[in-house]
Amino acid sequence: MSTYDTIVIGAGHNGLVCATLLAKAGQRVLVLEANDCIGGLAASREFHPGFHASVAQSFYALPGTLIKDLGLAKHGFEAASAPMDTIALSPDEGPVTIGDESVSGVSADDASAYQRYRRQLKTFAAALAPFWEKTMPGIGGNSLKELLTFAHMGLKLRMLGKDDMLEFLRVASLPMRDLVDEHFESEALKAALCWDGIVGSKLAPRSPNQAVLTLLNRMAGSHSGQHSLPAGGTRGFVSALRGAAEEAGVEIRLGAAVKNVLIEGDENGQRCRGVILVDGETVNANKVVSNADPKTTFLKLVGTPHLEIEFSNRIRRLRCDGFVAKLHLALKDRPQFTGVSTPDGRIILAPSMDAIEFAFDDAKYGHSSEHPVMEILIPSLRQPNLAPPGQHVLSAQIMYVPANPEGGWTQASRQALLDKLMAVLERYAPGIGALTLSAELLTPADLETQYHVTHGHWHHAEPAIDQLLMMRPTYEAAQYRTPIEGLYLCGAGAHPGGDLTGNPGRNAAREMLI
Repeated sequence: MSTYDTIVIGAGHNGLVCATLLAKAGQRVLVLEANDCIGGLAASREFHPGFHASVAQSFYALPGTLIKDLGLAKHGFEAASAPMDTIALSPDEGPVTIGDESVSGVSADDASAYQRYRRQLKTFAAALAPFWEKTMPGIGGNSLKELLTFAHMGLKLRMLGKDDMLEFLRVASLPMRDLVDEHFESEALKAALCWDGIVGSKLAPRSPNQAVLTLLNRMAGSHSGQHSLPAGGTRGFVSALRGAAEEAGVEIRLGAAVKNVLIEGDENGQRCRGVILVDGETVNANKVVSNADPKTTFLKLVGTPHLEIEFSNRIRRLRCDGFVAKLHLALKDRPQFTGVSTPDGRIILAPSMDAIEFAFDDAKYGHSSEHPVMEILIPSLRQPNLAPPGQHVLSAQIMYVPANPEGGWTQASRQALLDKLMAVLERYAPGIGALTLSAELLTPADLETQYHVTHGHWHHAEPAIDQLLMMRPTYEAAQYRTPIEGLYLCGAGAHPGGDLTGNPGRNAAREMLI
């Protein structure tokens, strides 16, 4: 019977980050992955012979410090030297091209306002950046170290200066629509800027809550939240993570699904002792850290008999409805989008904030929108090995698509959604249908089935204000530790949340090494 210092459940990027840092600290670490490949939502998949894509399609929140901490450059991964432009397309306006410091295709007033908007958000993002890479202390009974974290946060905000601090406190909980309406006139520009705060969440431009905080979290990464696609893409990132993990001594087992976390109890309480695999094998460990989402971890792998009823109920009530679908197209030639000379940036097909809002309303009531909105990349323009020579991959994130639509996902409902998506694409890229060799549509239900993520939610749990910071995913499990001694969380359901950041995995490893 094998015994390890730590078992990591799930070889998504956070699990690999956590495992590598633990192994670098001298631990014997085993990563167990249910699928036959590593990387989770960042894993590359061959969706048509010779054509490859991944669910996570670009980088915008990956911190440079993580690349350095893990030595990923040694294993072939380096962040892109420059971000991509974002191109917002609309039938009512010409193309709007959005860069880090400037925007074109809009009025002079909007162009000037954009520079002020970016400067202000960068200031706010820089003030918050240290706290995405730290454990957020709980409320009450804090140690000196935890009190110093709160004091550090207060100091960083105070150092903004009175005007910026007051402005931060005002805008931090604004709906994205209110924020961009204050600055701009162009509908296409406003819709594209809203997108970066709400994508992946069950939010629309008018939704109150935390979209601005989510945006500031994303802006703490490389290129201040602007999207990039390094030469190796997500496939190169996952390969480098594996190289770093194996160099550190991490053992990775694929096709090794965990059935239960092994828990023993006595008069002194319960303690995690390892895991039991689906095939019946028991693997012992002093600690187990789960990269699975909180509902899967506690309700399936641990089981409610081992949990207090109040804690179980809070986990059951976590909001984690996936609202993003993925579309992959195998194309026999490069598509041409109207008004775009070369589609090698990120393209937003959401002509207005109302278009986004109406698509959200449809999904909220269990229907796929009649007028879908989406974000598109042609990653093969930067990574030719994703497709055969001269051919291309289109990768699109579709907002909003319900995980459990009225009537369920049937072949007919899938085809109906695909037809709508192709009609939208044809409107902006005439002739794309004739270029399409094959299409793969992954609904949130597919993401749940194939990637073992409850309801297919990107972030494992909605990044709402009551499920963020020292409350993520809920109290008694918000500092990576759980109510069961020896059991930890390291996935997107832990602070600071989802996206390709690695921060939950890094923060969890630090807690486990204390």
